Amino acid sequence: MATAPPHKKRHPYDQWAPDSRALDLVGDKWTLLIVRDLSTGPRRFVELHRVLPGISTEQLRSRLHRMVADGLLTRQRYREVPPRVEYALTDRSRDLLPIIGALVRWGRLHEWSQPRDGEHVDVGAVLRAAPGFDIDSNASGVVGIVVAHDDEPVHYRLTLREGRLTVVEEPATDADAGLHGSHEQWIAALGPDADHGVLDIVGDRQLAETVLKALSLLDD
Repeated sequence: MATAPPHKKRHPYDQWAPDSRALDLVGDKWTLLIVRDLSTGPRRFVELHRVLPGISTEQLRSRLHRMVADGLLTRQRYREVPPRVEYALTDRSRDLLPIIGALVRWGRLHEWSQPRDGEHVDVGAVLRAAPGFDIDSNASGVVGIVVAHDDEPVHYRLTLREGRLTVVEEPATDADAGLHGSHEQWIAALGPDADHGVLDIVGDRQLAETVLKALSLLDD
């Protein structure tokens, strides 16, 4: 199948190989993180900018424009006042989620540590990579995650079905289990020591522990 040549502002590898062709599209800084942060559903520009600290508004605007042109994202404009524009993953970019999951596994094996000085810490960034994980478990159900902050808690709804996790940033009103903790406790739970005991578990403990092990990439 014929494909369009690389964008003129991109620096292609100019190699006739599938991996270099793929890196022509997704090897730029921020691209895979944008895919990760849209795995939980569509977002507006300001929401993406909030969860991607360090990227300038111009960088984000340019990257989104390019990803739409490359068929990795859709851009939906709603007729509202004020206008609302949302970006979402295409099927093409959803195929990247297992690759992101593999990067998470490699990073945890070789580069994971407690937060470094100057690093922005967002527990949600770890959770949003979960749709790329394959889980060897027959467990299924919905787990509600609450990350308590000083201002207000942040809620996530994790669904485990047929060995795959999906994540939505919303309260889990139909949860079979719940995992609650402060921001610091979640850092301890998802950090290299995987200290899950600091979290409060309610409901189906086995399901909650299965999800925790999956998030920490621990084998049963």
